[in-house]
Amino acid sequence: MSRVDGFLNLLKPPGMTSHEVVQLVRRELKPRRAGHLGTLDPAAAGVLPISLGGATRLFRFAGGADKAYRAEVVFGSTTDTLDAEGRITAQSDARGLSAEAVEKALQRFRGDISQRPPAYSAVHVGGKRLHELARKGVPAEAPERQVTIFDLRLVSFRPGEAPTALLDVVCSPGTYIRSLAADLGAALGCGAYLGFLVRTRAGGFALSDALTLEELSQALEEGTWRDCVIPPDRPLAHLPRVDLDAGRARAFSHGGRVLTGAEPAPLVRVYGADSGFLGLGEVLRGGQLKPNLVLSSGEGK
Repeated sequence: MSRVDGFLNLLKPPGMTSHEVVQLVRRELKPRRAGHLGTLDPAAAGVLPISLGGATRLFRFAGGADKAYRAEVVFGSTTDTLDAEGRITAQSDARGLSAEAVEKALQRFRGDISQRPPAYSAVHVGGKRLHELARKGVPAEAPERQVTIFDLRLVSFRPGEAPTALLDVVCSPGTYIRSLAADLGAALGCGAYLGFLVRTRAGGFALSDALTLEELSQALEEGTWRDCVIPPDRPLAHLPRVDLDAGRARAFSHGGRVLTGAEPAPLVRVYGADSGFLGLGEVLRGGQLKPNLVLSSGEGK
């Protein structure tokens, strides 16, 4: 297939790993490079942005600073994986739990919090992934990390022998919703695990715009899959734009600094009059544009 650069906003189904989705894209589309933005657990579903070709270099700018999830928390039990896939390790009577108690407990998890990644996760400890050590029965624990919960809301609550709460979470990258569910259960004294998880947004990539794997397969059969590719600069629309004439565009593309009339800014999108999106730069005092990330010829088109 011909060269293509951009992003695919895919809806990962439960039961597949994020890596398997990337492998499927590599096998079917044969891009020069491909990667994904933020791993989703195999049991989880939702937004999984895939980069193609030169756009892979833009992920750290296109991903945004936060992610959003819809999560179900099941109270009264804990599991070794902190989700419904694991083995139950403890149970308690949670029939008296109320929505008011859950709402009150949520207050301590908003803002900057400390969190320990689950034992069954891809975090490295001593050069090994935690889930590999856990499956071998080797005791290991990742250090706590600081994460930020920007928004945490109780959508609904269902009482009973195994009460459940539906939560909407907006958080910083690196946050484990499984750990959040377990910590919430511990705070309420009854234990909890993550019942299911759907990522509704990853930076500027939203669930409402995500493409199912079945839709991608159909587009491949019809030969229209390129229409599904998001241009590499579209997720960067929140950044200021700087346009260059042909001469300055050439200089910028070769790593040179050029003068512009733009206001100082730490990160801007740069375009050439005839060459389209060129990459990213920083506007210094006096309007000097310094290249930050220059896409090779054609990667921005």
